[in-house]
Amino acid sequence: MTYLLADSLPAEAAGTRFRRLLERPGILQIPGAYNGLAALQAKAAGFEALYLSGAAMSASMGLPDLGILTVDDVCFFVRQVARAAQLPILVDGDTGFGEALNAMHMVRAFEDAGAAAVQIEDQLLPKKCGHLNDKKLATPRDMAAKIAAAAKARRHLYIVARTDAAESEGLEGAIARARLYVEAGADAVFPEALADAKAFRRFAEAIDVPLLANMTEFGRTPFLTTAEFQALGYKMVIWPVSALRMAARSHADLYVAIRDDGGTHRLVDRMQTRAELYATIGYHQYEALDSSIVESVVPAAPPPQSVEG
Repeated sequence: MTYLLADSLPAEAAGTRFRRLLERPGILQIPGAYNGLAALQAKAAGFEALYLSGAAMSASMGLPDLGILTVDDVCFFVRQVARAAQLPILVDGDTGFGEALNAMHMVRAFEDAGAAAVQIEDQLLPKKCGHLNDKKLATPRDMAAKIAAAAKARRHLYIVARTDAAESEGLEGAIARARLYVEAGADAVFPEALADAKAFRRFAEAIDVPLLANMTEFGRTPFLTTAEFQALGYKMVIWPVSALRMAARSHADLYVAIRDDGGTHRLVDRMQTRAELYATIGYHQYEALDSSIVESVVPAAPPPQSVEG
């Protein structure tokens, strides 16, 4: 039913539900969903958790992924995705939006917005996509302090520490950082931009907490399947920007067709129909709910009584 009905909402905290998913055998597939409609479509496909990518949120606002978004910007996306799908969401928290106190504020804001988990990375601002070169890193101790602060502030939020150190400090340097972040309170580790299966396996052999793999397209990581990541020792895999990339290409094709053909007639067979859209967003459920509400009748005021002198 709709999120407007209290009895259709999850009773457990989002972070608790996310932990329960990770307690099960196997690997958790977490596709990116950058708005409420994409979240509903992912849920309809059978996914049980979602990822909110900073790159996808930024791009959807026409901005590069350089740490420009604010906590409030991200909370806007968290609220709509959590409301629409009512699934646990892992949210890209970039560098924590500042230092230790800022990271604590981010944790509370994300929890209030409905997030289940947050990813915090060890870059310095202006941060970059993890698959680009020349990233500037915080010191391991500064990042660990940020993780410890986030853990201290949380009520239920699951904390994923991302390290971008493999490029500049080597695989063993990234592993050393990951160990420090786990000691500081991280629940899981996300080694970013590993270049081959051997590196993924080495990381899994060295770190004894759940690991997250990033299967982004057009990056340093070779294409690996969910089963292959699981065999390498990973508990989660994300496709952070895939949905936005598909939608963005379709947008571009549409606008070119309108310009060149004078209309959309050549692309109608590629469009979601009105009926399909209504089914996805639950249009008729909302309509039925609206019609089921009985209008309140305001009692008529009694006529004024005359007072005899």
